[in-house]
Amino acid sequence: MSRFRVVIPARFASMRLPGKPLLKIAGRPMIRWVWERAVASGAVEVLIATDHDDIADACRAFGAEVCMTDAGHASGTDRIAEVAATRGWDDAEVVVNVQGDEPLLPPALVQQVAELLLHTDADVGTLGTPIHSLADYLDTNVVKLVARQDGAALYFSRAPIPWHRDGAVAGLSSQQRFASALRHLGLYSYRVGALRRLAATPPCVLEEIERLEQLRALWLGMRIQVDVAMEAPPAGIDTPADLERVSRLLAARLPEG
Repeated sequence: MSRFRVVIPARFASMRLPGKPLLKIAGRPMIRWVWERAVASGAVEVLIATDHDDIADACRAFGAEVCMTDAGHASGTDRIAEVAATRGWDDAEVVVNVQGDEPLLPPALVQQVAELLLHTDADVGTLGTPIHSLADYLDTNVVKLVARQDGAALYFSRAPIPWHRDGAVAGLSSQQRFASALRHLGLYSYRVGALRRLAATPPCVLEEIERLEQLRALWLGMRIQVDVAMEAPPAGIDTPADLERVSRLLAARLPEG
């Protein structure tokens, strides 16, 4: 197993669910469930990076280590880069960005994405999972990816890629094929040197068009290594309905009494 760290960026602001990390799921704050999944991955260190005192206090109460970060960060990547700088991590170190709204994330996927940087010279690692419906393939909220034969990412897009030319004989809306399409999972591993370079570079044109931060790494010539996730993770929490669904699932896992 490779040696890697996990940082969980946790911000209070959320358009649809303000204070999301502190929302209760089966009696526990959401961020605790995420932290426990990350700890179970085998990481040598798991840190929560936040700029909000209430989140920091809640995390310390259940035993998590917290790094206070600047409130002006535009993304979780920037927040993790600050943690790496504060901690003095070497450029070769591997750190995994675990999103704070995925309390059902399988720990094995955290380890899998970290391992991608042990066996290649890639700068960034990430995962995809096969798309199983035409609706998801055509949905612009579902990010798709294509990769080379050796697993290096070629592109990420909200558009349906690869596009089956012969599957849409009556025009774009008639597409019926989606074989080989992969959905991108928002789970990343970084070499710290690549993380620092990304955080120091302004958004590129492609990134601003697609609203996909990972395109900055490709634009800079970085190698993003992709693997198919060993298991498909459940969806994260973006809406009150998501919160209710996950609460029911996790309540069933807690011991009685």
